[in-house]
Amino acid sequence: MFGEYVFEKTSAQYASKLLLVDVDDFEEKTNYSSVFKEHGFKFIAYSDDLQFRINHTNDLDSEKKLVIMVHPGDYVPYDIQKKCRKEIVSFASLYPKLNSDGLREHKDLNLELLTLAYRDDFETYYERKETELFLRLKMYAEKNVKAYLQRLYDSVLHQTEKVENYTAWFEIAEKKAMIDVIATEHDINIDTTELNKAFCAYAMKNFGKLSSEISLSSPVLVSGVMDYIHDNSDKAVVIVMDGMSEFDWEILKRSFEGICYRQSAVFAMIPSTTSISRQCLLSGKYPSQLIEPWKQSKEKNEFYACARKYRYKDNQIAYERGYDVSFSPLIKCGAVIILDIDELVHAQCQERMGMLNDDTVLMSQGKLANLTKRLLSSGFDVYITADHGNTLSKGLGRLTGSGVEIETRSHKMAVLKDYADKNSLIERYGLLEYPKYYLPKEYDYLICDVGYSLDIKDESVMTHGGISLDEVVVPFIIARAEDYHG
Repeated sequence: MFGEYVFEKTSAQYASKLLLVDVDDFEEKTNYSSVFKEHGFKFIAYSDDLQFRINHTNDLDSEKKLVIMVHPGDYVPYDIQKKCRKEIVSFASLYPKLNSDGLREHKDLNLELLTLAYRDDFETYYERKETELFLRLKMYAEKNVKAYLQRLYDSVLHQTEKVENYTAWFEIAEKKAMIDVIATEHDINIDTTELNKAFCAYAMKNFGKLSSEISLSSPVLVSGVMDYIHDNSDKAVVIVMDGMSEFDWEILKRSFEGICYRQSAVFAMIPSTTSISRQCLLSGKYPSQLIEPWKQSKEKNEFYACARKYRYKDNQIAYERGYDVSFSPLIKCGAVIILDIDELVHAQCQERMGMLNDDTVLMSQGKLANLTKRLLSSGFDVYITADHGNTLSKGLGRLTGSGVEIETRSHKMAVLKDYADKNSLIERYGLLEYPKYYLPKEYDYLICDVGYSLDIKDESVMTHGGISLDEVVVPFIIARAEDYHG
């Protein structure tokens, strides 16, 4: 919506060379350039005259469609300017009936939602107070929010039908979280279950292939996190937020103003339990390689062994818990485990609304942001991620007396060995037979379909351990010490 709106408001429909002055940094916030690219434009972020002439003079002189994006104050020589149509992209140019200063005061303003409301309204709100009323009464009106969420959901659902690369699920998970958060905040019922089902179908077929994928921008599986950190940082701390989903991060990141970070994602292990996925994250191993995959007693030892593999000495390695940690100047490789969110998940009685409220309290306390700032100030690159996410599930009934071989502490998966009546469990609970990707092969694994868990029948619970998008795709945040100036 916003990208299309910017495209329509410029002369891009009849001009082939544009000089866009991005006054309010919209490109950084929204990536609206993707719409111009879809219409055949080459999009160039202008840095300086010399670099432009070296790399893009031919583009400017050709018949290709070209957008040069600059910021106010950038020096652009006259000969370049005269070959382009100059366009200002700002709050004032896009929303002339609203007060620009009033809009800028809202740091987390949803531009998609703003655009939807603005285009359907024909009144003027020039004064700051009038604009505030517009935002509160028009932009966030239930009808408008619902229309926006439905439009976004339909777009994301369509995206699941043409996934060509695993990274598409990172974007889908982020968008799903945004839909779920806004819907919960405004008490709007929009069911995003189909996105979880689409991911489940993908994971059942393709999850075992992810270990062969290589990316320079972020790790693929949590088992690749430590390798990625080692390859990209000389001094780093990984903060593992136990149980943090994309939904939770969508709220917590509101306290990260002033922290420069890059957001990506990573796949947790399946089953998405703490013992499996967090140990894989900290050890750099697959579940079948762990000393004790179903218990956490060896977690710290696994982390130290992994760090030693990178030739760190023991006095350069630290494994801690809680927000109040501090590291000696000798530390080069650190891990901090934070349990808050997982504890809130397992104690949750108010479903998504309860998580929203609890996450909002955590965000307002600023503990994670303050820890990140302290570590950055001490020269550490900071990586924030999770061992697994969480999701809302409906109980199928407790699995008792069934011959389950191993207690996984998950109500999402049953681990069986030489169990004669596996098919009866599948039929009774509607379980899926998981293909054993990365898991010890001597067992069989039955996993709940998305939206269900082996809890008290018909009880709604927040939990994890399964194969849904909410549980498996988790945030991976990179903040570098060199970019922090706090």
